[in-house]
This record gives sequence, structure tokens and C-alpha cells, in this order.
Amino acid sequence: MRECSSRELLARLVAFPTVSRESNLHLIDFIRDYLAALGVHSELFHNAEGTKANLFATIGPQDRGGVVLSGHTDVVPVDGQAWTLPPFALSERDGRLYGRGTADMKGFIASVLAAVPAFLAQPLRLPVHLAFSYDEEVGCLGVRSMLAALQQRAHKPRLCLIGEPTELKPVLGHKGKLAMRCHVQGAACHSAYAPQGVNAIEYAARLIGKLGEIGADLAQPAHHDTRFDPPFSTVQTGVISGGTALNIVPEACTFDFEVRALPGFEAQTVADQLQTYAEAELLPRMRKVSAASAIRLDDLSAYPGLATAADSEAARLVALLSGSTQFGTVAFGTEGGLFDQAGIATVVCGPGSMEQGHKPDEFVSLEQLQGCDEMLRRLVDYLQQG
Repeated sequence: MRECSSRELLARLVAFPTVSRESNLHLIDFIRDYLAALGVHSELFHNAEGTKANLFATIGPQDRGGVVLSGHTDVVPVDGQAWTLPPFALSERDGRLYGRGTADMKGFIASVLAAVPAFLAQPLRLPVHLAFSYDEEVGCLGVRSMLAALQQRAHKPRLCLIGEPTELKPVLGHKGKLAMRCHVQGAACHSAYAPQGVNAIEYAARLIGKLGEIGADLAQPAHHDTRFDPPFSTVQTGVISGGTALNIVPEACTFDFEVRALPGFEAQTVADQLQTYAEAELLPRMRKVSAASAIRLDDLSAYPGLATAADSEAARLVALLSGSTQFGTVAFGTEGGLFDQAGIATVVCGPGSMEQGHKPDEFVSLEQLQGCDEMLRRLVDYLQQG
């Protein structure tokens, strides 16, 4: 099989419309077949429905830990976005490569796949592992089954590089996230007799106001960590739904909220505070009118933050690969906290910028893609030396 450039491989990867709501199996099959043609065996970890899969492969010795190169295969939707170029076909213009996922994060995966022949050509003292996941964009869901399997192995990887777009700058930390849905059950009646009902929207508004108070407290300087922007944990309500007509006291209302938590801050604390407020202040009033009133919090998704020490082996590796010790953090989340929880020290560094991610006409520059290729060539040298 002839060697393929990262640009050629990126064109193939972008052509798979792996929006999180759809299957990623065609892309995974392509990667598996590409690796198999080079003599590399892949393991697949499917979801319960068999419609999606993670892929894991190892190049080099199997009896010791090595370095994981990790990326997610799913992308965000293009619905409602004003694209001027086809989102699922690679377009080149003025040194930029356009298409959904070019920055977040198929550009990195393409560079990794293009580097496979170089990894195979050398007698590696430490292995390189490839880990490509599904459903990262909807709460870092897919990678968990793969990590659970790796934790059971005698020689699990010891370091992980996640290639999220950081403009190839080394990143050691990001916030965690908790996403929840609140259901408020009230009691309907004619709006002319509003006091005889329990207005679910009004009680939801009180709960949202309480979240605002909690968020304001978290923003106080005592809770700041200046490595992050913003330097505090944040709380925000993003979706709300309720009511049927203006002349009916609304019986039900739901809203979704999230906590973006600094490493070391337990996001569940916010949900616990909201639950305590609901039980102590709101439910007694609601149940005086209707005993069936209720407030329920359901988990939607969660992943931990990441805070890798600047003097760690993982930090030294990413400094070597990126050529910089100017370590930073990012505002967006990654699967890094989950790898770290699994005992695999993790850093983040990849081509492109999240300034382009999730937007119409998403792109990665050719310069960034070539820079990632060079970074992986340095990794080949590192793995030879052990």
C-alpha cells in the first residue's frame, strides 16, 4: 500500500458525515482497513446497539505501556449553519483546508494515520497506541467502554496525547462539565383562577434564579484559578420548555443547565444546592396547593476536568513534541479527564483552533497540519529512545 499524506487522509475522513446522531462505522471501517493494509491489527469497542464503535490499535511492543494518540471521530451538526463550501467534502483555499471536522478533530486523526508507516519503519522501544472514539461531542460518552477495557490490562498505556485543536500549543488543563435536566411538575387550571394552580414555569424561574445566585458566588475572587479563562467555575441555563397556552396555568416545565467546573471543584455540589433549595423552599409551597407537585433533577452527561502537573512525564513529553514549555489551559472540555482518571497521564495538543470548530466553513490551515506531521515525527524519535 502506498503511503498517504495527511491531506489525502483528511479528505477521506471529512467525506464521512459522522455527526454524533449518526453512525461512525463507515469511518471506523475505513481506518481499520487502512491499518490492516499496513499490517496493524485493530480492536473495536461497539456501543450497545452496534451502530458506533471506538477503535484501538497498538504499534510496537505489546508487553509495556506507551503513548496513546487519541481523537474523537464524531463531529457537530451543520444544520442551520451558513456554509459557503460543502461541509462533507474537503476544499482548499488560500492555504486552508475547509470541511466539517477539519479542526475538531479529523485533522489530527489524519496526521496520526499518515504517520503510521513511520512508526512501523522503526524498532520502537515503547509502543504507540491509536485510540479513536465516538460520541465525544455529546458528553464524552463513547470512550468510556474502551478505557474500562484498557484499565483491566497488564500493560495499559502510561501517557496520552489528545489532539484537540490548540494551534499545536501544549495544554495541561481544562474544566470538567456536568449537564442536568430539571423537571418541574405543577398543577394546571384556568388562568382566571391562577392561585388554584401551581405554575411550573414560575417555579422553574425561581430555580433558575437560584442557579444564577450559585454562579455569582462561584465567580467571587476566592474561588478563582487564574490558569483558566474565565478563572472560575460557571453555571448557565441553556434550554427551557413549558406551557401550552397563555390562559392555562402551566402544569410542567423543564430546563437544562450545565456547570463548567474548575479541576478540584465538584460540580455535583451545584446540583445538591439546587435540590436542597427546592426541598426546603419551593416544594412545601407547591404541595400546599397540589400534593402531586414535584421537582426532579436528571443527569444528562458529565466528564471530569484535567489538571496535569507541569513537572510530570506527560508535560515533558508534550513540551518535547511541541517545542514549547509555555503550558496553557483551554475553555472547552476533552476526554482527557477520563484518561487521567483511568491512570493514563494526559496532555492536549493538536492542529487548528477551536475558534474555527463548530462553525460554518470550519478549517485547518495547511501550515498547522504540516506542523502536526512534524510533531509526530518527533514522537517517532522519542519512542525509539524510550
